Amino acid sequence: MTAAKQTNGTLLASLARLYPHLRPILPRLVLGLLSALAASLVALAIPQVYRVLVNSALHQGGDPTGVWTATGVVLVLGVLEATFVALRRQFVITPATTVETTLRTSFYRHLQDLAVSFHDRWGSGQLLSRAMTDLNFLRRWLAFGAIMLVVTSLTVTIGIILMFTLSWALGLIFLAAAVPIVLFGFRFRTSYGAVSRRSQDQAGDLATTVEESVHGIRVLKAFGRSREALEAFADQAEELRQTEISKAKSLAVFSLVVTLLPELALGSGLIVGIVSVANGQLTVGALVAFFATAAVVAGPVEAMGPLMAMTLAAKTAVDRHFEVLDASNPISDPDQPEALPATAGGLRFSGVHFRYPGAPADAPDTLNGIDLDIRPGETMALVGVTGCGKSTLLQLVPRLYDVTGGSLQVGGTDVRRLAVDDLRRHVAVAFEDTTLFSNSVRDNVLLGAQPRTDRTPEQVLEEALDVAQAHFAYDLPEGLDTLIGEEGLSLSGGQRQRIALARAIAAQPRILVLDDPLSALDVQTEELVEMRLRQVLAETTTLIVAHRPSTVALADRVALMEDGRISAVGTHAELLAHNAHYRYVLASLRPEQAEDEDDADVDASLGAVERAGLDDEQEVSA
Repeated sequence: MTAAKQTNGTLLASLARLYPHLRPILPRLVLGLLSALAASLVALAIPQVYRVLVNSALHQGGDPTGVWTATGVVLVLGVLEATFVALRRQFVITPATTVETTLRTSFYRHLQDLAVSFHDRWGSGQLLSRAMTDLNFLRRWLAFGAIMLVVTSLTVTIGIILMFTLSWALGLIFLAAAVPIVLFGFRFRTSYGAVSRRSQDQAGDLATTVEESVHGIRVLKAFGRSREALEAFADQAEELRQTEISKAKSLAVFSLVVTLLPELALGSGLIVGIVSVANGQLTVGALVAFFATAAVVAGPVEAMGPLMAMTLAAKTAVDRHFEVLDASNPISDPDQPEALPATAGGLRFSGVHFRYPGAPADAPDTLNGIDLDIRPGETMALVGVTGCGKSTLLQLVPRLYDVTGGSLQVGGTDVRRLAVDDLRRHVAVAFEDTTLFSNSVRDNVLLGAQPRTDRTPEQVLEEALDVAQAHFAYDLPEGLDTLIGEEGLSLSGGQRQRIALARAIAAQPRILVLDDPLSALDVQTEELVEMRLRQVLAETTTLIVAHRPSTVALADRVALMEDGRISAVGTHAELLAHNAHYRYVLASLRPEQAEDEDDADVDASLGAVERAGLDDEQEVSA
């Protein structure tokens, strides 16, 4: 995903959304603000000491001791200023990091809670940039940018007031330079805000590209597409560079205005001030104090540009953060969830319809009236041609998606009346597209295992690995504590599938959902796995998508899926004898199996088809 819908709220409205997170640390932030303001006030007090010094001591007949007194006062004020600066940092650094951690944790918690349909739409790089880069920037803005923007504004205001008390004429000249700065600031806020948002979204897209390339590095290398991938990445990087240049130009123009106009005002004020001193309308001390005050104010004025840019970027970070937090989860617990019966295990699909979010209005439903009853403890194989909706049906069981019509019942209870966590504790899944985590084999297998009183975790782990024929795990460099790397890519496809199957078995579910979990195994290993599965699945309701004829043998019954519907249900022998489409599906799977099975197995399968009563030539040709 490139970028989500841009939020057009005001700066204050966006930043106000942080208040609930800032409320616990607000006292310390206020103390940090007061410390920074005190440092600025001390800096503004030093020019007043210069005024007294010049008028009282630095003239003929003046008291020399006044020089030492003024020096001591300036030294004390300097130490105070440094102390207040140090206090500001002490007050705000810890609270700012606390807010960053809290926001990041709540962001991750919300990502875990959001439905799969949300993650289908969003690029991982966009989410990563929001969770890391944006919140890191927000923390720096809270610790420095927000406080210094307030302090800078107050310093400039107080400084101008002091300048007016010293000389209203010179103060008016300086104030005249502030009017165009304010007007230009409104224009800068709009233009810089837009380009800042574009930059952060493009950075998220770039992060997505890097992540996809790293995960797909084997494909890129195998097809020799590294150069093309690099060129596409370079184009994205160049686009981001151009956006950053636009940001820099916009900030440079604003900095030019806020720096040049006060300097011109000071130049003009110097001429007017000298004339005023010559005419006796202004003392030398007042003139020195005015320009010393102007020098103190000049720094905050020049910092207004970067601080405003930082604030606008913080607004963008807040908007991007809450774009995700505002996303609602359509799959939620009912107001009064029902308890799953202790003996629940059967599955019933009643008139189930489903269409993916965002599908064209005129497109047919992916699942178009599924009726299927799976008895408790039964193993049901689901077969059909590619694209008929098998995998989609499986994802409805643990409520990764919700049905858009009809109902899905577990033990006679609609899954939408159950607490999501309660349902998923009793349902285990193993998908064909295996996902493992960058952790040890032990932690991956025991990921969904619940604490048990009759078995230790080690016993559960050993049994799961034995059923899945994953004994290779014991021979890894560090045994079961071996880190298997990101997404398990350090393992072969068959090894990853066996670890994933062991994970599903270790959960000891009432309902097991398997999406062709044996596709990467050789025939001998598959037979061993099937034999052990028959033993451990005796009381487990299992729905398994079969893409290989040999997997169908694991099932008690077979459901034939066709165009989003269940067209037939029966035993393997019954369907083989009486359903032409079932024979067609099995025949379409045989060429793939020929690579793994020897000729005797293929001949045996063909002979089984012939013995099943295929006397009707028309049916055979069909």
